[in-house]
Amino acid sequence: MPRPLWSGAISFGLVTVPCKMQNATEKHDVSLRQVHMEDGGRIRYRKTCDIDGQELREDEIGKGYEVSKDTVIPITDEDLADMPLPTAKAIEIVAFIPADQIDPVQLGAGSYYLAADGPVAAKPYVLLRKALERNEKVAVAKFAIRGRERLGLLRPLEDALLLSGLHWADEIRSSEEITPAATELTDEEIEGALTLMETMTVGSLDDLNVTDHYTEALHEVIEAKAEHRAPKRSEGEERADAPVVDLMAALEKSVADARERRGETSGGAATVHQMPAKPKKKTPAKKTAAKKAAAKKTTRRKTA
Repeated sequence: MPRPLWSGAISFGLVTVPCKMQNATEKHDVSLRQVHMEDGGRIRYRKTCDIDGQELREDEIGKGYEVSKDTVIPITDEDLADMPLPTAKAIEIVAFIPADQIDPVQLGAGSYYLAADGPVAAKPYVLLRKALERNEKVAVAKFAIRGRERLGLLRPLEDALLLSGLHWADEIRSSEEITPAATELTDEEIEGALTLMETMTVGSLDDLNVTDHYTEALHEVIEAKAEHRAPKRSEGEERADAPVVDLMAALEKSVADARERRGETSGGAATVHQMPAKPKKKTPAKKTAAKKAAAKKTTRRKTA
């Protein structure tokens, strides 16, 4: 079992749930070293003081905040540990909201399993998990880890509780600068895209049959180099980068390909619409009002 990152309690009104926090994800990346191309020697980075040039050990290195070019205020681990944060040892549930009200762009600040800490914690732990399951809502919580206070999303995952870090509203950039200009689409083009989406729909992520081809290919390159041979060529099809000229033809071909991959052999050519005798007048697509992060910014209330 991995070592807990944090231990404390979930604060749910007057109910407390002692718990320990562990990483919910793990990386399987292939680590590559930096080497000197001429002789294969490892490249190493040494930490030195820019005043006396002395190479330093890890226990000789601290933190500091740079006020100006020549002034640095030292900040010790004790200073950070003694900050008056109520969330330093508690995951404070501040509200419950419908799960569909969380914009996926807010996720991405780490995911952690919360384990009940001891037999006494089991009952309130299961109580909170079952209440969340029946209510079909998620808990918004505040917690502190690795020297900063965060906003989190607490929800049940199978028989456990999962805490996912959220970005604060003012950390999310507005999408206005990359929004394309007004574009005209026909109803047939939109219906064609909807047909393709329906053809490619699965019940859940568990239904996907996807593979990390990059890691597989990298292992093959490493093995081939070690065995002094050329790596095996990929058996996948090379996709042409030709621009799409006929959007409807591309949609129909995509629907046919998707049905073939799913093993659907209904016979005949795939179609996504009835082509009209005369082209209809193009109407501008409705532009969905974007949620601007600036309008949604929330003030981080200081906790005593």
